[in-house]
Amino acid sequence: DQRDPAVELRREAVVDVVARLEAMAPDLVVITGGEPMVQQRSLVGLAEACAARGWAVEVETNGTVAPRPELVPLVRQWNVSPKLANSGVTEDARVRADALAGLLATGNAVFKFVVAAADELDEVAELVSAHGLHPVWIMPEGTEPTSLLERARALAEPVLERGWNLTPRLHVLLWGDERGR
Repeated sequence: DQRDPAVELRREAVVDVVARLEAMAPDLVVITGGEPMVQQRSLVGLAEACAARGWAVEVETNGTVAPRPELVPLVRQWNVSPKLANSGVTEDARVRADALAGLLATGNAVFKFVVAAADELDEVAELVSAHGLHPVWIMPEGTEPTSLLERARALAEPVLERGWNLTPRLHVLLWGDERGR
C-alpha cells in the first residue's frame, strides 16, 4: 500500500464534517478509520451533532481502545474487528482485554473477524471464548470478487457449525478493489 498520508489525511473541524453530512441527509453515519477510537474527544462532538439531527451512529473499531462513557449512549452499534495473527500485528498490540470488555459491556457491539482460511477459525474461537464475545460475524478476506466468493464458500459450513454468522464484503463483490466505493 503506497498511500501518502500528506495527501490522504487532513484535520477538519467537527462543524465542517457535520455541514458536509447535512448536505447528504443521511439516516446513518458510520465512523471508521484508521482507528477512530483514538480520537474519542472529537467523536463525542460528532456523535452529539448526529444525534441532534436524528442520525444513527455506528463506529468501526479494531477493539483496542475502550469507549469513553460519554460516547457510549451516542453510538447505536459498535462494529468491532479484532485483528488476527495473520495481520502481522503482535498479540499484545491487537488484543486488549479491557477494551474488548468495555465494548461488550455497551450491549450493542458486534464482533467481526476477517478470515482467509478455515484454520483461522480456531483462533477466532479462542478469542470469543476468552473474552465472551458475541455476536460473531466472519468475513472472508479478499479484494477480488472471485477469490472472495471462493473463500466464503470454503468458510460457510465451518462458520455455521460454530453458530456464527458469515457475511461477504459486498463492496468487493460489486466493485472489486476500487477505492472510494
